[in-house]
Amino acid sequence: MRTTTYSRLAAALAPVFILLTAGTANAATCEEAFVKKGNPITGLRFTAAVTVADLPPAVAIGQMRGLVAAKGYDIMADEAEYGSMLIEQPMTGGARAFPIQISATQTGGIGTVVMEAKLRAGQATKADAAMAEMCGMLNQIKGGKAGAAAAKKGATATTIAAAPVKISALGFSQQVSKDTERNAAGILTRYKGKQFTIDGLVDYVTKDGKDFRVGYKIPQPYEQAIRLPNQAPFKTDIVCYMAPGQAAYSLQLKPNKSIKLTGTVDDFDEYKHVIWLKDCRPAL
Repeated sequence: MRTTTYSRLAAALAPVFILLTAGTANAATCEEAFVKKGNPITGLRFTAAVTVADLPPAVAIGQMRGLVAAKGYDIMADEAEYGSMLIEQPMTGGARAFPIQISATQTGGIGTVVMEAKLRAGQATKADAAMAEMCGMLNQIKGGKAGAAAAKKGATATTIAAAPVKISALGFSQQVSKDTERNAAGILTRYKGKQFTIDGLVDYVTKDGKDFRVGYKIPQPYEQAIRLPNQAPFKTDIVCYMAPGQAAYSLQLKPNKSIKLTGTVDDFDEYKHVIWLKDCRPAL
């Protein structure tokens, strides 16, 4: 499986490697090697790459981790020893996340680092903006002792916490459901620890031990007046565990009352289709 994946990636990035391996002295810059493929309807693909002397794969990935974490990207997988990393452009209230694969190799003492961004169908951005973002990071990669020092520092970097994402309960449910349909294994990696401000209607309020639990009212797909194209055939329920000190607020809630709560994603059940948030409070 690993060999097949790498083979496909190598084939897709062949034009970039041809430019970069034409000779060290004449190696293309990141901007010259930048490639755009596809379109917003089928899905855009952007590829950027750099070559750096004395750059082992693990050192390259260590540096990239520090760079992407500082810019707020979600780190989905980090296999530095294999020269591989998967990151995502974080979701916003109006757009789903999309993946960016980073691969590092070394031949004859020369390291090559490649980034490939895969936008989802319907998503769009200008090629110049994509090139500036990707090359802006790749051009910071260093080789030799300076690169090793930067990699050591970046290897333990964590993504900077972003402001809570504002989204409707139905919109959040649909996004999580679609992500579950694609690959449930990535849900907690993508969402756990992130804050969301979710507005919707109360489905129920109950007491769970010492905690108050509030469920959002989410209609089944077949109950929705308007269904999105390629929508998942199931819903994901959203449950908020209220923060301490919210008893008075919780006891005043009732079914079908409008609520807007800010909480942190804590857990997920792919079989029951439920995502739980903790420390929920009324949004200001």
